[in-house]
Amino acid sequence: MIEVERAFALLQFGDSFFPSGAASFSWGLETLRADGRLPGAAEVESFIAGQLRRRWASFDRPAVIAAHRALGDLDTIAETDRTVDAATLAREAREGGRRIGGALLKVHAEITTPGAGAYREKVLAGEAPGQLAAVQGLVGHALGLSEDETAAMAAYGLAVGIVGAALRVGALGHVDGQRILSRQRALVAELSDAPAGALAGIQAYTPMAEIAMMRHETGSGRLFAN
Repeated sequence: MIEVERAFALLQFGDSFFPSGAASFSWGLETLRADGRLPGAAEVESFIAGQLRRRWASFDRPAVIAAHRALGDLDTIAETDRTVDAATLAREAREGGRRIGGALLKVHAEITTPGAGAYREKVLAGEAPGQLAAVQGLVGHALGLSEDETAAMAAYGLAVGIVGAALRVGALGHVDGQRILSRQRALVAELSDAPAGALAGIQAYTPMAEIAMMRHETGSGRLFAN
């Protein structure tokens, strides 16, 4: 794939406009905002940086790369998928990963991304949960993206999703959101310099966000699914 074509793929599939359903999830931000823990841009930026350091770098990134390294082998991807599902302890996060992964997979199946249709059949048959990280790895490889590009796209999706949620609950403005995203580039690059680690060792440590997600369903005036 020529550089321009790969860049176009990164822009298309990393865009928040892409219909993956991710915009319906705040990953705990909505509850934390209601609690007064994320009053403004500085606190939202700290929250995003924490998610990148203690969730994406040690959990999502190794899983995405493991699925990418499966080189389109659907059974191997399904093993990664099941590992991700089992390691996601909070039900709300686990269900969120399945829902976004399923939506992403459905769109890629409909636009005939190689392997997406066949893997979606496995998910629909109950042979794999369809977790987002596994689907991202499958799709990234199918599109000719490198494993680092695919993992970075996953990091961007996480960060921009939280920024979008923060905008919708009034925690920051559009320019603040772009400032925050701009500053995450260096962090993602720094985290990407480290070895991804083995799939068997994936772990996330984001207790504040996970507890907020657990409490979310009992909150009032909910805009998001978690």
